[in-house]
Amino acid sequence: MTDSTQPKGQKNVKGRPGDERREREALKGRFEPDPEPDIEAIPAPEGPTQVIQTDYEIGQHNIEGKKPFPFDVHNPVFMISAVTIVLFTLVTMLFPTQLEPVFLQMRDGLTSNLDWFFLLSGNVFVLLCLGLILSPLGTIRLGGPDATPDFSLSGWFAMLFAAGMGIGLMFYGVSEPISHYQTALGGVTMEGGVRTDWAPLGGAQGNEMEARRLGMAATIFHWGLHPWAIYAIVALALALFSFNKGLPLSIRSIFYPILGERVWGWPGHIVDILAVFATLFGLVTSLGLGAEQATAGLHALFGLPADTTTKVLLITVITLIALCSVLTGVDKGVKRLSEINMVLAIVLMGFVIIVGPTLAIATGFFDNLLAYLANLPALSNPVGREDANFTQGWTAFYWAWWISWSPFVGMFIARVSRGRTVREFLIAVLLVPSLVSVLWMTAFGGTAIGQFVADGFTGVQDAALELKLFVMLGELPLTAITSFVGIVLVIVFFVTSSDSGSLVIDTITAGGKVNAPVPQRVFWVISEGVVAIALLLGGGLAALQAMSVSTGLPFTIVLLVGCIAIIKGLMSEPR
Repeated sequence: MTDSTQPKGQKNVKGRPGDERREREALKGRFEPDPEPDIEAIPAPEGPTQVIQTDYEIGQHNIEGKKPFPFDVHNPVFMISAVTIVLFTLVTMLFPTQLEPVFLQMRDGLTSNLDWFFLLSGNVFVLLCLGLILSPLGTIRLGGPDATPDFSLSGWFAMLFAAGMGIGLMFYGVSEPISHYQTALGGVTMEGGVRTDWAPLGGAQGNEMEARRLGMAATIFHWGLHPWAIYAIVALALALFSFNKGLPLSIRSIFYPILGERVWGWPGHIVDILAVFATLFGLVTSLGLGAEQATAGLHALFGLPADTTTKVLLITVITLIALCSVLTGVDKGVKRLSEINMVLAIVLMGFVIIVGPTLAIATGFFDNLLAYLANLPALSNPVGREDANFTQGWTAFYWAWWISWSPFVGMFIARVSRGRTVREFLIAVLLVPSLVSVLWMTAFGGTAIGQFVADGFTGVQDAALELKLFVMLGELPLTAITSFVGIVLVIVFFVTSSDSGSLVIDTITAGGKVNAPVPQRVFWVISEGVVAIALLLGGGLAALQAMSVSTGLPFTIVLLVGCIAIIKGLMSEPR
């Protein structure tokens, strides 16, 4: 039986294809509801859908407060999340020395013992996406059979591209390909019958061509189908249960087919709290990496000290910029900078392609893509692996990091994808950002490898992770300009991630409300900056990675259960 009855409090709003203003907003990671009072953030389904009838109303468990500090928060999701994060921050800042080895042990323990679980889960997400693309369920339209896309196809593709760009590509675009190339070229080393090298798979000792192919394949593996399948699963679930089922745009809504009305009680509270922790620490990991790289760039370019004090000051300043953006709605200066940021990223990549080994990059794009597909089965194999350092130190961490980011990126993708069929949605989300990542890694990583192979330049491979990008750019023309552009990109990605991430966390902790009072977002923006500082002081990169992995683990279980809910939800839809 189908029921297209509109849920309480919703209005039927047609999609508005090609709305340039909304596209610009979404490209900046700020897909906020229209300001018109007669338009709801989540339109009702259009056409016959299996709407879930529930007495729950958005915000019914919320606690509200008036001036001078108005708030509208979900009880107990906000309270537990906020108190836990405040206590965690205080303990980390009070006992940094004592906690550093704890964070290190936590990261290594989780990745070494549960690497198989992360790899297996990643494979489940990819296979589910591929299965849905090929199945009749792929014809179901998000928003109902009569829904039209909110954005033009070109605008939508641009938004998926925007979602795929970030601090991670800036930090690892050079460092990861050259690292994998180096370790693959070195081959397998054994001590006491145990592999001690970091080469992916069996390496390619002494074979420069094969080491390059394997290194790029391993890099693309971490930035290709698997992470985007993780994001696609979360985005599809949110879009399905909000746009087709009429439920709030909240992580807990995904589990209604399994939990029923209990989803509005403690089981749902726990899901949302885990989503808050995962999102916050996933964001904080990226912000910490960005601070490390920006500090290194400022040191290389202007001679500023690359110490902890500079990193703390940098995080503080950037958090204040994000805070200004929140307080003023969308600050015009930051807005323009965000628009320029995407252009700068494309220009920087284009510059590297043109002045770098252009032919090698052009041919390398296809060679690397083929190498990735050829090595994909072996790289994704979760059992019987001998390359423990690679699977535990790289892949397991990455999968946990992507899963931590999935509520944030997934909600963004969901909100811009209404009106698309499931098949269209999954193909685009998997392929568009993956191909962009292949091109980015080929341009930056391929150039760095070429500098070593063709010119014998060892500066990149000898440099610290956060410096490798700037050392590579140092061998190209206009070094000062391109390095400065790189720093600007990192900083603005930092600001937009913090701003947009605070919106997602605030939506979750406000019980699904998207127009909650501004002071709440202020709290989450400040929290992100303070937690990033606390973790940098309490263990640096290891601490950031540890918290990303530890929060990613329980949310992995949440997503695996969510896969069942997606199938049940899609099967109930008319086709």
